[in-house]
Amino acid sequence: MTQPSRDRSPADDGPGRTVSPRDADIAERLLSKGRLTVEGRLVQASNATLYCSVEWEDVTAACVYKPVAGERPLWDFPDGTLAGREVAAYAVSQAMGWNIVPPTVHRDGPYGPGMVQLWVEPDPDVDLVALSRSDDPAIRRMAVFDAVINNADRKIGHLLPPGDGHVYGCDHGVCFSVEYKLRTVLWQWRGKRLTDEALEALGRVEAALADGSLGDRLAGLLTAEEVDATRRRVELMLKHRIHPYPPEDWPAIPWPPL
Repeated sequence: MTQPSRDRSPADDGPGRTVSPRDADIAERLLSKGRLTVEGRLVQASNATLYCSVEWEDVTAACVYKPVAGERPLWDFPDGTLAGREVAAYAVSQAMGWNIVPPTVHRDGPYGPGMVQLWVEPDPDVDLVALSRSDDPAIRRMAVFDAVINNADRKIGHLLPPGDGHVYGCDHGVCFSVEYKLRTVLWQWRGKRLTDEALEALGRVEAALADGSLGDRLAGLLTAEEVDATRRRVELMLKHRIHPYPPEDWPAIPWPPL
């Protein structure tokens, strides 16, 4: 989905202080324990995607809530698993140390269990098409992250630059397939050597999978085969030290790309 630009969010009118996506611990507690109030629906999304306010103690924020009951069945992903995959993508993002995915939790909500993610308002002055085609280091990190989680749907509209140089990413429900299904608009580094920064981030993920701190978390969200496939992707990238090439038997770019 493409997140719509807004001049205000529900959090602007709520009591207390707001929370930054960089304050992961506070944001996770807010999203997990806070009172969710549905403010509207993002109608461009293919699955039910609700724009909400969330309030807990003296903290308030805007967020996105995707109930499992509103997920559209897909032929290549098991029913009712997209919310868990979004949380798994957040776990990998945290393990990499790059803070690509906004704080995301799995919890019960007004329409049943689902994914709740902190809202990130993109800077409307940033040209997303130009950003997606650039050599921006933040976009290159996104390309590495997508390769790790095997993202089958990295559209231009899934890039969220708040205007401070960082770039967040959203919509990670169709990730972690055992089959190689990387489909993205970020192919400009295909076959190029990974940066030292990327190798260090991959090393952190490999270590977190090995010691169980990440593997155990993913095990509650993905199948054992999907966790093993994630481990193999990391190992291959560390072995060959290059950005992956597009798959030969799978569309390389999502449609529509925006």
